[in-house]
Amino acid sequence: MCGTPVKNIAKHQIESSLMDLNALCSDVITICKNTGRYILEEQQILKSVGFDSKGINDFVTHVDKGAEEMLVKEFKQLIPGSCFLTEEKTVEQEDKAYRWIIDPIDGTTNFIHGMPFFCISIGLQLNGETVMGVVYDISRNECFHAIQNDISRLNGNPISVSDCQLLKDALLVTGFPYRDEGKLNDWMRLFQHFVKSTHGIRRLGSAALDLAYVACGRFEAFYEYGLSPWDVAAGAFIVKQAGGEVSDYSGGENYLFGKELLAGNGAINDELRSIINAHFNR
Repeated sequence: MCGTPVKNIAKHQIESSLMDLNALCSDVITICKNTGRYILEEQQILKSVGFDSKGINDFVTHVDKGAEEMLVKEFKQLIPGSCFLTEEKTVEQEDKAYRWIIDPIDGTTNFIHGMPFFCISIGLQLNGETVMGVVYDISRNECFHAIQNDISRLNGNPISVSDCQLLKDALLVTGFPYRDEGKLNDWMRLFQHFVKSTHGIRRLGSAALDLAYVACGRFEAFYEYGLSPWDVAAGAFIVKQAGGEVSDYSGGENYLFGKELLAGNGAINDELRSIINAHFNR
């Protein structure tokens, strides 16, 4: 659904009117889809241009930066005076009432290798509280989205977390750390435990999409450490609005900046958290 661009949104309007957030979310989705077309077009010529490495297994392309610049430009027009927290830091990182949290391509390694599992992730906060999340799977044209005081949706249709009650019946998803390899052995032992005690575990390479898949019931839970706010702000919000639970490994709320996150359907979260803390030396 495409709406008329929302200009000069006042604080009381977003807080009091679901319609205002609906219209804003519609515009965000349209912007994400337009940016997604740019990303797919540029993917075709990426190999001839190349990419930069920010570190081992951590890549950034001209497409990441270009997409982020496009998103920032559009969102500045949607909410004048808003600030940004972005992965590629193409804009000054400030602290204002309205803050966009942006990952222009979550799953860049997949993207540069032609793997169709990467997305645009957009979170919007008002005074530090997330009020909107959009995760757009560019390759599959699947848009997961949610706004405050409403349910989560996939391409406009309601979604919810799975009703699986037992960990042994669950399908899990995780990521492998590449910034803190000192904990890798513990992480792999935890991985091995879940391989033996669940329906299985996957590693797909995009935390935002992993979370979106939990929100729509494709996975029962997602866990990872070493994450950044732009990896999880939108997806975690969508999981919560879909009826799921999100926390850090202590069961607290410090998952956005605390670099550890467990998101699940709620029924298996406590058991998962207990096992993670028993196997993983934080």
